[in-house]
Amino acid sequence: MLKNKSVMFEKPWEARLCEEDLDDSVIPAGNALIKKKYSIISTGTELACLSGNESWFKMPRVHGYSCVGEVIKIGENVTNVSPGDTVFCYGRHTLYQVLPVSGVFIRVPKEADLKWIPFVRMASIAATALRCSNIELGDYVVVTGQGMVGNMAMQLAKLQGARVIAVDIEDNRLEIAKKCGADLTINSSKQDAAALIKDFTKGLMASTLIEATGVPSICVSAIEWVAKNGEIIYLGSPRGNFETDVTPFLNRSHLADFHVTVKGAHEWIYPIAKNPFVKHSIERNTEIIIDFILSGKLIIEPLFTEIVTPADCVTIYKNLRDNKDKYMGVIFDWSK
Repeated sequence: MLKNKSVMFEKPWEARLCEEDLDDSVIPAGNALIKKKYSIISTGTELACLSGNESWFKMPRVHGYSCVGEVIKIGENVTNVSPGDTVFCYGRHTLYQVLPVSGVFIRVPKEADLKWIPFVRMASIAATALRCSNIELGDYVVVTGQGMVGNMAMQLAKLQGARVIAVDIEDNRLEIAKKCGADLTINSSKQDAAALIKDFTKGLMASTLIEATGVPSICVSAIEWVAKNGEIIYLGSPRGNFETDVTPFLNRSHLADFHVTVKGAHEWIYPIAKNPFVKHSIERNTEIIIDFILSGKLIIEPLFTEIVTPADCVTIYKNLRDNKDKYMGVIFDWSK
C-alpha cells in the first residue's frame, strides 16, 4: 500500500493537498504505475475548471494535464516500457498514478532535463493548429495570445518556415515571444495592430491567423487582419459571453473580396494513437515535440516561471487567479 498525494479541487477557487492510500499490489493488464517527478499547471483549461465554469468538470476532483515520471510497476501484456523507465504521459497532479501504456505514454531519455518535459503537452496542443493550417515557407502568420500554447504555436509556425507576428496585451509575454523567435511583436492594447501587420506584410496581411486567447471578441475582430483567401484557426477554446453583429465577420468568410476560411483546432480532432492509415496523431505529434525540445529547436526556458511543491498549491492557484498574466509555466515538483 502506497501513500499517495494529490492536488484536489474541492470547490470553486479552493484547492488542497490530499493524502490517501493507493493499493499497488495488482497493476491491471496494459497499465503501469508511475511515480511523478514533475507535472505542469495549465493556466487556461485548468483555471477554468478551478473557477467552476466548466460544466464537464465536477468537483471535488483532481485535475492535471501533463507529467513526467518513473515507471514503478507494470501489469501483464506491457512490453513497451519497463520499471525504471522515465516516461511522459497525460497524468494528473498526483504523486502516484496507474495509467494505460498505449497512446501518449512515451519513454524519455533519463539524461534529459525533465522539468521541461511536461511542456510537451502544451506544444502538442499548439501543433494541432499547424496540422490544420496551410502554412508554407515564407507565409505571414499572426498568433493572437502569447501564453504557453500561443507561444508554442508561434514557434512551430516559425519552424515551418513562416514569418511570425506575436500579438498580446501583456508586454512581458511579448518580451518572451521575442526571445522565442517572433519576428514582430504587437501590444494590441497600445498599438494599431492592423496598421503594423499591414506594414510588416507589405500590404498583404496574414495568410494564417492562429487565435490562441479564446476571448470571443478577439475571435471575431482578428479576422480583419487576415488576407484574402487566408485562414483563421481557432486554437484557444472560446469562453465567456460576447454580443455583437456577426454579419461583418460572416462576410469576411463568405464574400469573394475576402473569402477567409475558418477552422477549429481542438486537440482531440486527431486520433490519439499512431495509425498506418492516418498521417497525424497525438502520439506522433508528441514524439516530434519531445525531439524538438531535446534538440533545442523548440525553446522552453523563457516560458518557465516557477517550480513549486504540491504543498504550495493553495498559494500558487491564488496567485494564478489574481495575477494570471504574470505567470507562464508553473511546475509541481513531486520529489519534495
